Amino acid sequence: MEDTFKTITGTSKAIYSEKRSKFIAYAIPVQSVENVKKEIDKLRKEYYDARHVCWAYMLGAERKDFRANDDGEPSGTAGKPILGQINSNELTNILIAVVRYFGGIKLGASGLMAAYRKAATEAVSEAEIVEKTVDCQISFAFEYPFMNDVMKVVKDLEPTISSQDYNMDCLMALEIRKARFDELKKRLGKVESLRFIE
Repeated sequence: MEDTFKTITGTSKAIYSEKRSKFIAYAIPVQSVENVKKEIDKLRKEYYDARHVCWAYMLGAERKDFRANDDGEPSGTAGKPILGQINSNELTNILIAVVRYFGGIKLGASGLMAAYRKAATEAVSEAEIVEKTVDCQISFAFEYPFMNDVMKVVKDLEPTISSQDYNMDCLMALEIRKARFDELKKRLGKVESLRFIE
């Protein structure tokens, strides 16, 4: 099971020109479709006089949630090559938007595809790519005498402790890579008095 994914750390920008047409490309980290809409609206406001704002996004560690938009360019000449760059770099949680100012010379379908691909490639090459893990959360309560049993599991599997509270009951929340989650849950399940909190 794959529990890592590649994304970018922050927004990057690149400018590419082809036959007097200017392509301004942005690679933007996003977490949701709402994020994507907000970022595209911002670009449309900022570049209100541009002819096209074409884009593609990919969301989620599984890389199954994606869309591409040609924004008035001939079908398949803008969104698809932009999405192609997201795919060839195996990125997710990313929006690449390319603003085009028309320079008066038509590029033709293959010229457009090449220009949008190049602009998207340059935006990605300006970005810092990182590998992240898919993490799962688990919360549970247990009685204080069993603290050592719990801490042994934590020491062995090295999850991140997101919170802990020692009152009448000891409460703890952990975060661990998806691939190791089942093992963590199984081992904690053997600790006496421990109960999981949904």
